[in-house]
Amino acid sequence: MRQTPHILVVNGTKVRRPVFVVGAPHSGTGMVARALKRSPGFHLTRGRPEVTKLVYAFARRPSLAAEQGRGAARVLRDAYAEAWRLTPGSCRACPAECRALSGSAEPRGECADPAAVHRFADATPDLIYSTDVLLDAFPDAQFVQLIRDGRDVVAAMLGDERCLAWFKPGILNLDHVFPHPFLGVDDPAWRKRWPEASTAIKCALRWRGSVRLSASLRAQVPEDQLLTLRMEDVVADPSGSAARLSDYLDETVSRDALTAATSRHRPDAGRDLPALPGSPPTTWRELLTPRQIAQIHKIAGKELGRLGYSKD
Repeated sequence: MRQTPHILVVNGTKVRRPVFVVGAPHSGTGMVARALKRSPGFHLTRGRPEVTKLVYAFARRPSLAAEQGRGAARVLRDAYAEAWRLTPGSCRACPAECRALSGSAEPRGECADPAAVHRFADATPDLIYSTDVLLDAFPDAQFVQLIRDGRDVVAAMLGDERCLAWFKPGILNLDHVFPHPFLGVDDPAWRKRWPEASTAIKCALRWRGSVRLSASLRAQVPEDQLLTLRMEDVVADPSGSAARLSDYLDETVSRDALTAATSRHRPDAGRDLPALPGSPPTTWRELLTPRQIAQIHKIAGKELGRLGYSKD
């Protein structure tokens, strides 16, 4: 049973229906985050230290939230109370990736007008591993989850040192935590094979684990609290995707911002905005070896098929 809704007030505004953008690495969450960041009335954060610390604490040790009970939700609410607070120096605590979403590489006073903000949002990477705690902290939360072809996700992860850092020895320990949703390891056989597994296999397991969490989230929440978008559809039709977001959130989501955010994935589009860090355009057929493709199909073929991604 979810907790009684807790009223959080930030800058004099009650936080109602906060929006959380979730998905596997390189699934397009940054594109949607940029569109929300530039939409009227929204204040979106990404990667604020106080939130990131908790997100990875829950990801490293999933039982932590259950052990803390209501305390986990309270701590997360407090983190967002700080992350969403707008003060003359608040942007200095944001990582460069968050500032880039608003078009500013340098810290500035405030990225939004406190008087104009009435919706709060967050798109911190790997937020999908904290959805249970988020729902306890904000029972009225709305989620936007992004799905992308797992082969493209693996190809992108293989070129991202931040993603690969999690696979270094000693970072996460399957001897202490099993099953491990963050690594996507829930089978005793893979627990034993993990240390010798190739990097492509580890990336494929992470993608498979994240889409299983996405399916679990869909089973948990009402339709008016979850919208699932395919990254491929967002890139192909950003205007239509912005309209879907607007209808779902009952707000006006910037079509221009979403179109610009997808530009580096569309060779025919303009490139008027800097690329999102850590999210290079990928084509799995060109970047993956036949062996890597076969490994991904063996590990995550069922999930690829369920999501409608052909093996061709």
